[in-house]
Amino acid sequence: MSATTEKAFSRLIEIMNDLREKCPWDKKQTILSLRQMTIEETYELADAITEEDWQGIKEELGDLLLHIVFYAKIGAEQQKFQLDEVINGICEKLIARHPHIYGDVEVKNEEDVKRNWEKLKLKEGKKSVLSGVPQSLPATVKAMRLQEKAKQVGFEWDNKEQVWEKVEEEMKELKSAIETGNQANTEDEFGDVVFSLINYARFLQVDAENALERTNKKFIHRFSQMEAAALNQGKNLSEMTLGEMDAIWNTIKQQRTDK
Repeated sequence: MSATTEKAFSRLIEIMNDLREKCPWDKKQTILSLRQMTIEETYELADAITEEDWQGIKEELGDLLLHIVFYAKIGAEQQKFQLDEVINGICEKLIARHPHIYGDVEVKNEEDVKRNWEKLKLKEGKKSVLSGVPQSLPATVKAMRLQEKAKQVGFEWDNKEQVWEKVEEEMKELKSAIETGNQANTEDEFGDVVFSLINYARFLQVDAENALERTNKKFIHRFSQMEAAALNQGKNLSEMTLGEMDAIWNTIKQQRTDK
C-alpha cells in the first residue's frame, strides 16, 4: 500500500470517528439501520458495473468502503471486534485458501483453484459445498452460485450440447404441465426451465443476471422511445392498437441505439 493510500484510509477513519461523535444522524445508526442502505449501495455498484461506468464504480466503491468502516466502528463500540481484526481476518483467510501461492500445493488452472477453495471450506467446518450461498440472494444470482459450487465437486455436465438438451427436456415438461392446467406444476416446471437456461448461460460464459439486466435496460429504453413516438403522433399508447405499437417498436429496434 502506498503512503498516499494509507493517508487516505486514515483520513476516512478519522472522519468516521468525527461523524460518529458529532453528527446526530451518524450517532443514531446501528448495524440494522445500515443494512438496507448497504444493500442499496451494492446494487448501485452493480448498476455501474453493468454500464461499465468507471466513474460510477469509483464512487460506489467509496460508498461501500464507508459502510465497512461504519460497521467496524460500531463493532468496536460494542466491543465485538476492531477494524484491524476485520482486515487481518480476511488476510488470514486468503492465505489459508491459496496454498498454491503461500504453500506447496500445485494447480494447473483456475478450476483447480476453485475446487481447492471448496475443499478447504469443508475442512474448516462447512457441512455442504452449498452452505456458503446466502439465502437472501436474488434467485438468478443464487442459481448461478449453486451451479458453480456444485461444479467444484464434479456435479456438472460435460459440454454445452448436453445442457441444451436438458433445456429442451425441461421445456417439454413445462408444456405438458401447462396442458394439464395444474398451476403449481406449471410454476415448478417453469422454474426448472429458467434454472437450466442459467446453467446453459454458464457454459456460454455469459453472466445470466447481467444479461437479463441488460435486456431490462434495453426494454425500458425502447418502451420510453415508443411512448415518446406515440406522443409525437398525438396519441397515448393506451389509445393505439397492438399493431400500431408494434410498428413503432420495430422502427426503434432498427435504429439500434441501445445495443
